[in-house]
Amino acid sequence: MGEVAGSVGTAARGAHRHAAKAARSEPVRKGARVGIAANGVLHLLIAWLALQVALGGGGQADQSGAITTLAQQPFGRVLLWVLFVGFVAVVLWRLSTALFGFGYVEDKKKKLVKRLVSAGQAVVYAALAVLTVRAATQGNAGGGGGSKATAGVLGLPGGQVIVGIVGVGVVIGGAVMIWHGAKKKFTEDQDLAGVHPQARKVDERTGQVGFIAKGIAIGVLGGLIVSAAITFDPAKANGLDSALKTLAGQPFGVVLLGLVAIGIAAYGVFCFFDAKYHRV
Repeated sequence: MGEVAGSVGTAARGAHRHAAKAARSEPVRKGARVGIAANGVLHLLIAWLALQVALGGGGQADQSGAITTLAQQPFGRVLLWVLFVGFVAVVLWRLSTALFGFGYVEDKKKKLVKRLVSAGQAVVYAALAVLTVRAATQGNAGGGGGSKATAGVLGLPGGQVIVGIVGVGVVIGGAVMIWHGAKKKFTEDQDLAGVHPQARKVDERTGQVGFIAKGIAIGVLGGLIVSAAITFDPAKANGLDSALKTLAGQPFGVVLLGLVAIGIAAYGVFCFFDAKYHRV
């Protein structure tokens, strides 16, 4: 029995080493950088759509709307396939960092949090990959998923409580993102040694503005989810698009949405720097 257990343990350690090595392979590393940059492209498109909303235009100012807009451009579907490959690479990379990553972080609790966040990012990029391949094949990424999902949960026993808790969690997530940006916590996962001071300054400023703007939008989305739970109206919780349009409907909302759109554009620019400097 001891020999069998030892063989299983050896095989498990060998599989772990091979998986970790594959996660750090050059194709996955380069693909992850492409995916991070692709996220920047999406945020620039979302910012542009948000500005259209602020100026009284239509459109869906979220990831689905941005991907659909890209699909409708000349050679847009070709670019979507490039983005899809990048997003899939990010999913693989994020999963690997959730399991093996952040060796440069000494604090065990902090490392655990970063690994959990990385796992969550893998889910986000997987969703982006699905939207992208749908738009590449069908010409439309779809929409309205947020309200459909909320309606489904609201129909369950205790659904209002569940949706309310999720909404509060999203609000907290938005607040954390604002704090993350204000304190420049994102630089902890970047390798900025030897970076030109001017480039580092732009990286930090776009990251600060971008994280704060996204945090505000996510916080509003969380508030809408809580409102949907209270009023039993899932239509209020239809993702980032609903959050941005809610901002536009407030006093001075056009100005506020315009500022948030600029912030989201700053996050898009930050992604290009992050694609170069992120530890992968």
